[in-house]
Amino acid sequence: VQATGVAFAAILEDGCVITWGRANFGGDSSSVQDQLRGVQQLQATGSAFAAVRKDGSVVTWGDPKFGGDSSGIQLRGVQEVHATHAAFAAIQSNGSVIAWGHPRF
Repeated sequence: VQATGVAFAAILEDGCVITWGRANFGGDSSSVQDQLRGVQQLQATGSAFAAVRKDGSVVTWGDPKFGGDSSGIQLRGVQEVHATHAAFAAIQSNGSVIAWGHPRF
């Protein structure tokens, strides 16, 4: 289980993710729910979530200013994701690190 300021996300035994709490803090994952399968890791900023899938892809949702939108970033072969209060950093299989979210964090 991971938490933002006022929302939670949990990985179920089958690799699916459930969320609850305030919608704009990541508590509503309905826009990406069909992608939240085969998840092996969850991470949270203060207002967004990132899920790493077994295939190395990443799904994000929540406040875009806090990393909830990674659609403009090439995330492939991600091994793990870490977070600050307002940004995520992904370690890729080639050893590179990609960060997104609030530019000051």
